[in-house]
Amino acid sequence: MEQIARPGSGLGVERVEAGEDTQPASKPETLESLQLEVAACDCCRELAETRTQTVFGVGNPRARLCFLGEAPGADEDRRGEPFVGAAGQLLNKILGACGLSREEVYILNVLKCRPPGNRNPMPAEADNCRHFLDRQLQLICPDFICCLGAVAAQNLLGTTAAIGRLRGKVHEYRGMQVVCTYHPAYLLRNPAAKRLTWDDMKLLMREMGSPLD
Repeated sequence: MEQIARPGSGLGVERVEAGEDTQPASKPETLESLQLEVAACDCCRELAETRTQTVFGVGNPRARLCFLGEAPGADEDRRGEPFVGAAGQLLNKILGACGLSREEVYILNVLKCRPPGNRNPMPAEADNCRHFLDRQLQLICPDFICCLGAVAAQNLLGTTAAIGRLRGKVHEYRGMQVVCTYHPAYLLRNPAAKRLTWDDMKLLMREMGSPLD
């Protein structure tokens, strides 16, 4: 069999079988490398042309708990960080009431670009972004996910069920426990639903071993 010589460790030459792959192994994927890939994505032409920047995610890269929303809004598009507007301020209060902070959890969205006019994500857009979401979750490897609103819950769990039917119970996604609740933006418009969201947070914290009761 033909052999190829290459420099060794100082003792003559190292013999390599012909056809052996001598390319260096690719580096393992990280959140940072994935974020760069997201920033360069133009699969959804309308979103790529109208966004200010992509909104990847923020928080503890080893968090036990992720909060998943639907898509960036105007404030998020401008600052490049999820949940920084009025809905984000309410989310911060919810976190604080649970004894948590933004730095302890990880916050991300189904879409990484703002849909024009803050419309709901189109199915094709969510499909285009899905591999980013799944890879992001795989890298973080949380034990729990809290879906904020129907769009996030339906996309993650692959269902058309209303948020009212999805909340109040624990679902499972690829070994991760999932609790669904109302989006903070909905709570700003419908304050009466805050009581139900608090019930969902108590369920979540009980499952995590930190009951609020």
